[in-house]
Amino acid sequence: MAKTTAKKRKTSAINAMRRKLMEAAKSAQKKAYCPYSRYPVGAAVLTESGRIYSGCNVENASFGLAICAERVAIFKAVSHGEKRIKALCVAAKSARPCGACRQVIIEFADKDAEMIYLDWQPLERKEKITITTAGKMLPLAFDPSEAGL
Repeated sequence: MAKTTAKKRKTSAINAMRRKLMEAAKSAQKKAYCPYSRYPVGAAVLTESGRIYSGCNVENASFGLAICAERVAIFKAVSHGEKRIKALCVAAKSARPCGACRQVIIEFADKDAEMIYLDWQPLERKEKITITTAGKMLPLAFDPSEAGL
């Protein structure tokens, strides 16, 4: 009985942290600067220290200078001294990190780090959650530790 109660508490804590991460990503999405694509994206990362950092996509008229929400969140965490990501959530319509973001995620997350894709359409009040891992998100990734770097 004690094991069941402890397991329920752990599951409840994980679900609470997931919800907190998803809310941070949704909040960041509202701040997106996307006048060209009109595709707002928000992201939030949970670091080993337990802190959450969020980011949104920021576009530029010179399209190559735009940056994705996932990288903004990761770079904010790194600029605050964080080096390991335990989980990441991306919130958008058809939420999926691009290839560049996937490679940056691999740099800072273990292969078993949780990736939450929150397909969120607030005007239609629709929300679909997909949970995977960094390793499954980018199979056969260029892993700096495996490359001896």
